[in-house]
Amino acid sequence: MLKCNKSTLSLIFSLPAGAGGWSPVTSDRYQWLEVDLGERTKITAVATQGRYGSSDWLTSYLLMFSDTGHNWKQYRQEDSIGSFPGNTNADSVVQYKLQQPAMARFLRLIPLDWNPSGRIGLRLETYGCPYTSDVVSLDGSSSLVYRLSPGPRRLSRDVVSLKFKTVRNSGTLLHAEGEGGLSLSLELERGKLLLLQLRQGSSSEPRRLASLGSLLDDQHWHYIAVERRSSHLNLTVDKHTERVQIPAEFSHWDIKQLRVGAVQSPDSQETVASKRNFHGCLENLLYNGLNLIELVKHKDHRVTGNVTFSCAEPVSIAVTFTGPQSFLKLPGTMASTSAGVSMGFQFRTWNKAGLLVTFALPQEGGVVWLYLSEARLRLQIHKAGRTLLELTAGSALNDGQWHSVELNSRRGRLSITVDKEEGGSAQSGSDKIVERNCVYNCVCDDRQECRNPFNVFQGCMRLLTLDNKNVDLIMVQQKELGIYSNLQIDMCGIMDRCSPSRCEHGGLCSQSWTIFHCNCSDSGYSGATCHSSVYEQSCEAYKHNGNTSGHFYIDVDGSGPIKPQLVYCNMTEENTWMVIQHNNTELTRVRSSSGRNQHLVHFNYSTEEEQLSAAISQSEHCEQELSYQCRKSRLLNTPEGSPLSWWLGGPGRGHVQTYWGGAQPGSQQCACGLQGDCLDPQHYCNCDADRVEWTEDSGLLTHKESLPVKSLVLGDIQRPGSEAAYRVGPLRCHGDKNFWNAAFFDKETSYLHFPTFHGELSADISFLFKTTASSGVFLENLGIKDFIRIELSSSTQVVFSFDVGNGPLEVRVESSILLNDNRWHRVRAERNIKEASLRLDELPAATQEAPTDGHFHLQLNSQLFIGGTASRQKGFRGCIRSLQLNGITLDLEERARITPGVRPGCPGHCSSYGSFCQNGGRCVERANGFHCDCGLSAYTGVFCHTEVSASFKSGTSVSYTFKEPYELSRNSSALPSSIYSDMTLRGENVSLSFRTNQSPAVLFYVSSYYREYLALLINKHGEDAFILFVCFTVAQYRSFPFALICMNGFNSLFHFPSTGSDDLDPDLARLGSVGFAGCLSVVQFNSISPLKAALLHPDTSPVIITGPLVQSNCGSSASANPYAAENTHHLSGRRGKLSMLNLHTYFFTVLTQRTHLAAQLARSFYSCHGNHNNKKNYQTQMYISYFLSYHSFSFMFGKSGPLIYSKVACLSCCLSISVCRNCMKAAFPAH
Repeated sequence: MLKCNKSTLSLIFSLPAGAGGWSPVTSDRYQWLEVDLGERTKITAVATQGRYGSSDWLTSYLLMFSDTGHNWKQYRQEDSIGSFPGNTNADSVVQYKLQQPAMARFLRLIPLDWNPSGRIGLRLETYGCPYTSDVVSLDGSSSLVYRLSPGPRRLSRDVVSLKFKTVRNSGTLLHAEGEGGLSLSLELERGKLLLLQLRQGSSSEPRRLASLGSLLDDQHWHYIAVERRSSHLNLTVDKHTERVQIPAEFSHWDIKQLRVGAVQSPDSQETVASKRNFHGCLENLLYNGLNLIELVKHKDHRVTGNVTFSCAEPVSIAVTFTGPQSFLKLPGTMASTSAGVSMGFQFRTWNKAGLLVTFALPQEGGVVWLYLSEARLRLQIHKAGRTLLELTAGSALNDGQWHSVELNSRRGRLSITVDKEEGGSAQSGSDKIVERNCVYNCVCDDRQECRNPFNVFQGCMRLLTLDNKNVDLIMVQQKELGIYSNLQIDMCGIMDRCSPSRCEHGGLCSQSWTIFHCNCSDSGYSGATCHSSVYEQSCEAYKHNGNTSGHFYIDVDGSGPIKPQLVYCNMTEENTWMVIQHNNTELTRVRSSSGRNQHLVHFNYSTEEEQLSAAISQSEHCEQELSYQCRKSRLLNTPEGSPLSWWLGGPGRGHVQTYWGGAQPGSQQCACGLQGDCLDPQHYCNCDADRVEWTEDSGLLTHKESLPVKSLVLGDIQRPGSEAAYRVGPLRCHGDKNFWNAAFFDKETSYLHFPTFHGELSADISFLFKTTASSGVFLENLGIKDFIRIELSSSTQVVFSFDVGNGPLEVRVESSILLNDNRWHRVRAERNIKEASLRLDELPAATQEAPTDGHFHLQLNSQLFIGGTASRQKGFRGCIRSLQLNGITLDLEERARITPGVRPGCPGHCSSYGSFCQNGGRCVERANGFHCDCGLSAYTGVFCHTEVSASFKSGTSVSYTFKEPYELSRNSSALPSSIYSDMTLRGENVSLSFRTNQSPAVLFYVSSYYREYLALLINKHGEDAFILFVCFTVAQYRSFPFALICMNGFNSLFHFPSTGSDDLDPDLARLGSVGFAGCLSVVQFNSISPLKAALLHPDTSPVIITGPLVQSNCGSSASANPYAAENTHHLSGRRGKLSMLNLHTYFFTVLTQRTHLAAQLARSFYSCHGNHNNKKNYQTQMYISYFLSYHSFSFMFGKSGPLIYSKVACLSCCLSISVCRNCMKAAFPAH
């Protein structure tokens, strides 16, 4: 077998320049130039010129190859592009080196377009070298058997390779038998290559290990190679290789016998998986470099078989219908009633629908339609004035396989048969059927105009017969029979766009004749090729999307190969914890056993090994609790003995670790040894003291390289009286090293550069940016011709542009808001072989479809520029953060530290994330991120969204003591009381939520050092209503009581306990003495949160707690039972200025939604007449204003929402204590 040197380019054919080159008489697409090279040749390049001295040249053409002069195969670049660009004039030479050499004897060039001012003209040269090979033909009953020499071989690598061609879609190619009755088999099934595992004597079905390739029954040469290594196989079909994991029993498996082309050897009757033999040709059959065909030729005793040393190929002419304008019109026949009419053909397609054949019934005035619908064959007869006749046959006929169709009409009965199975028959209603102009794929009238009421058929046909006579398609091609248009004759141009599948991450591929589609359902990925993950990469990312604690899928490498994993994200703390569970997180008891020396425990985690390693690597900190409780059971046998127990942790199966939780790796210590407080100072672990009392060694493992704990080995458990218990907690990690990774570009000429981005078939890019500039390039990578770029083209537009060889394309997204607002904006761009898409923030994605038969490999070779371009123009000024390319995060901060004009990190996150801080929380900037300061809020939690609630009993109270006025100004002169009084009169803000069944009760009471007070009360008012009552006393002798009276839609409210005061009004004191039992939440008075201080900071806050106070979640609306009798209500007051001249009338706006009632203090103003400069008048003059107003409020419980009118009584303005008491008694007649 001769080999062609890849560096050698030899001219093997040149079209003579006589008459200036080749130029057919007629210039149309039905012309071609065919070259016979005399023998099979390895063709590596072609070159074209126009016709000499003329205006005739080709601008594009197709290349076809064949071994026999029939069954042509189109050469495609990148498995997609069929056409080659030609010349631009008659003299210049355009040469193309073929990406994959073509082995063929015949070459055909078909013009597609030519100079519009001239004709078809061509001078052609082809380059390559001779190609010889060893070929055998197997006819279905012949085979080869290669028996290996006996004895141990133990090769670490076996390789079998060959080429084959066949027209049968099924058959056994290779069957390797080895030790222990184990076998591997390569079989064709429905045109695909299957790798099967078999076991001799087993009745079970063969195990399928892999499936690769498609349409391998096209009678063209296909290359196969199987490389066996210790733990896997590499299976190659043509240019595609798949790694296949094989069972462990094959790791030391030796082949004893190799069968080729048959499932049983000629001298054995042993039956194996399949009884189908191979029918076709084999070429260059090699086993570990040994040419088995050559051994057969030389009659080597190791190889036996009955084969022919040539390739006998059946001639089968196919025709391809490529599009809407493709049709074939053949002359019909007239048949007598005795002979009948018959028609037959085979077809293959990917389309579910399309017209196959139609012909007229002129004597009956009707027409016959044979077409595909929903991948089933249907036949319809339309006759004037008669009911439609329809027959159906077959199913799933769009699978790309060859299917045979027969249509027969005899003695007035019409029937159709698909794949030898009759699908339906019916009386045609006529003794004579006349076929006139049998047409395939459309209907043509006498003017040769084509129409088609059905979908267009796109696919291949062959073996056409009319009245049992074969239709000669070569005569059709030579225009000696019938009429045709836009057909490819003597070839089947079907392509399998799903082999190999371009759908990533397990997406299911389906296809039609021209396109493929990926079904990404349940894959966790999205996009045209299921490339981009629908999940975030960390709990940190979920948190900053506004989520709360819960289970989430995280995809640590985005669009990379690692699958998403389900974890628990704990977002209740400042750090966001990712929690990964395993199969035993409980404290587990281990008792002594005399029959065993060790206790071995394995831990199986809820995620796969690859997912675990990636999650740990991406996190800033990981930890895992490791605890050992013991009684007469030593642990590490410190300080000098060999460890009696140890654990395995880290990647893979883990590495032996001889330290315990809380200690340092390799120290052979426990936490007490590191801290120096072990029970026995001579040992480094409490358990090593070997005490009879129970003791414990526990702590956190924080060394990421040693996590997670994979297994535990406990050794000192065999002695009498030994007892122990262990606990290995879940793996907990926090922080995302990628989420806040950012760089600041302060000049347009500054940039970062990284290695070339490799995204030949699929590329996804995501990042966040913020800027005050109106334009700039975020990213650019160049190739010789290809490029990829993302830029801010204006203050409202982002552009994603690229070129993969089909010319520059752009995808644009326009924003309705300015993008240079110095807030974070997210950009996500993706480009694959189907389309390109660009998404900005939460705007709809813009897409650009790729050409159907265009280039799709993105070939780049320059450095990747971030924040600028290679020309240092149009650079970006601002921040870029969390930049990821195909799921890999680029470390911008590391590169920025060594790059002038670029700074690591980027401040100013509160402008984008400040709204996450709720309920009065304050956003505080950090170098990497931000946090919410909840000091001025009654809430707590990461985003100040967690309610602080407590359960009260009747004897419980919380008192918060304010500083006296002189303490506020101890280093300055004392403020006059009048000035301080004015300061305190600026207004008060009170808010709280409560739940209780009790009334009457004091909800809230606050007093000043100047004997002013504010009280919030609940009291009965009759039998069917409750009252929320607020009483103010502003300075001495000024009291403002008012009440909210509501219908009894609710039977319980919240309560806050009162505090004692010597100056407390007796009626108010009597209410406070009743006590309170219930729940209170988010209590706030101005900037002070007394309940939060009492529960969370009791030691550092001026609070006094009386009675039992238990923190709970009783105030949370989520915890409220929608069907319970108790409901949660919220009361909040708004601040406003209170002066002596103005009477402030407060009313409550009540709003409820199922179980939550919110009552908000609002303000209206009344004038209180009188001379405020005359103190005596204030003591004697009385002005009472009584104001009634009605406001409507909507209360919604369950499914009903009745409208209730609540009476708001504003009672004021009492200028003496006695009058105030009378006002209170008027509002609260029961007291």
